Amino acid sequence: MEQDLLLKSYLKRLRLPAVAQAYHKVAQEAAQINATYEQYLLNLLEQEVLQREANQQKRRLAQARFPVLRTLDSFDFSAIPALNKAKVLELTRGEYLEKRHNVILLGDVGTGKTHVAISLGVCACRQGKRVRFYTAAGLINEMVEAQAENRLSKLLQSLMKQDLVILDEIGFIPFSKNGAELLFQFCSARHERGSLLITTNLNFADWVQVFGDERLTAALLDRLTHHCHILEFRGESFRFKQSLKQRLEQP
Repeated sequence: MEQDLLLKSYLKRLRLPAVAQAYHKVAQEAAQINATYEQYLLNLLEQEVLQREANQQKRRLAQARFPVLRTLDSFDFSAIPALNKAKVLELTRGEYLEKRHNVILLGDVGTGKTHVAISLGVCACRQGKRVRFYTAAGLINEMVEAQAENRLSKLLQSLMKQDLVILDEIGFIPFSKNGAELLFQFCSARHERGSLLITTNLNFADWVQVFGDERLTAALLDRLTHHCHILEFRGESFRFKQSLKQRLEQP
């Protein structure tokens, strides 16, 4: 009993909670198969490593601040036949993050751009990458507030540490002049230093509608599309089709 308490005390001091929880069970299993001391130690430490990896993954997913969790397992590629499925699956491997390339998902409202963006973000988290999700308007609001409180530089430094920043819904809300300039500043700082994943319902020629300045828009697109994977989503809205189906099924 004393030995057991002392062992648990040492494991707590060494911060090995999974070992503390599993060592007795693993010892019993090792005795049953006549495992060597090395095999027992390996199996025990494996429990600690797996638990730490699981905890880190949960922490990365929480820090990403996804509005909901989505995976490609639940995405209906057949509903968007024009979408390059092979390219989407290639992006799940995360090579674009190592190269610091951007991804732009462009197309009609309700066709699953945000679903795919979150799914790619989840994949990146599972690969050990630091990810942060924003709506474009949400990021601009946060930067405007930070600017007013003289902490914009600190916010940008924090965002630069992310391996992937997801900007959702560029094109839904026109930006103020200051907001557009702040977003340009952020995207310019990210250029070739970290990946951006952007969803938009606007063709590139129409971006000036939300940024309001042709020269700034052209300069921004020049940076974003340099080393960029562009995927087009063309089709009917998932949400509209689901709503229509539900209405038709009602008695």
